Amino acid sequence: MPAKMRYDPGMPVPERPQPSTSPLRTAPDPVEEARRRLIVALDVPGQAAALALADRLERVCSWFKVGLELFTAAGPQVVQLLHARGHSVFLDLKFCDIPNTVAGAVRSAAALGARLLTVHALGGPAMLEAAQAALSGFSDPPQLLAVTLLTSMDQAQSRAVGLMRGPGAQVELLARMGLAAGLRGFVCSPREVAALRALTGPEGVLVVPGIRPAGGQSENSARDQKRIAAPADALRNGASYLVVGRPITQAPDPAAAAEAILEEMAAALCASHS
Repeated sequence: MPAKMRYDPGMPVPERPQPSTSPLRTAPDPVEEARRRLIVALDVPGQAAALALADRLERVCSWFKVGLELFTAAGPQVVQLLHARGHSVFLDLKFCDIPNTVAGAVRSAAALGARLLTVHALGGPAMLEAAQAALSGFSDPPQLLAVTLLTSMDQAQSRAVGLMRGPGAQVELLARMGLAAGLRGFVCSPREVAALRALTGPEGVLVVPGIRPAGGQSENSARDQKRIAAPADALRNGASYLVVGRPITQAPDPAAAAEAILEEMAAALCASHS
């Protein structure tokens, strides 16, 4: 078992994910609660652009996603820099390999300071078990999330790769497999979040991409994501966190776009707890 790893005490510690479907019981300000549940995807081609976006959004958002494009261009340093600035980082690399390799990758990602990180459930039960076990040596481990089915995968795309179940049935199968392997966090589209919330109960952490603000279904927004929804719908159905990229990052004023989405989220949170 690896030695326990701790973050540098001189660095600010980002907020730890708190699974909850009733957040307003502990945070009466719905806008502040929405702020803690919005993750902005920094899907940009370099570190400078990512940090510039984070600077523009730091008064509005506390969570940022580092995905394949940014991590490939900038490497681990961008995660460390965001972490050092006090931001919470969702490291979305969807590890999928043999169990030993994924376990090592999970340990390395956790040591960077990421608070959420992903593996792909299609790696199978043994890989998921190894990934979860890899976090046992950390005193304050990140939340491990199993990606179920990409939001770009509709029925036709699923059948093209030999997945003959419908997307909903495939997501449920993978989530059940993840639960059996000890995971309690999942990434799913807005269309499956209600079913997964029923499956995981209130302690499950459900991270939902494919979020498009009401009235914002532009051709660019829906270009490659098929299973999408508005923020209010995802929250009503049990999402823990919402991941939003282009509607914020490609807006003329990203901070204003984020504020508008936060207001939409806050209204949904108020309605669900009134």
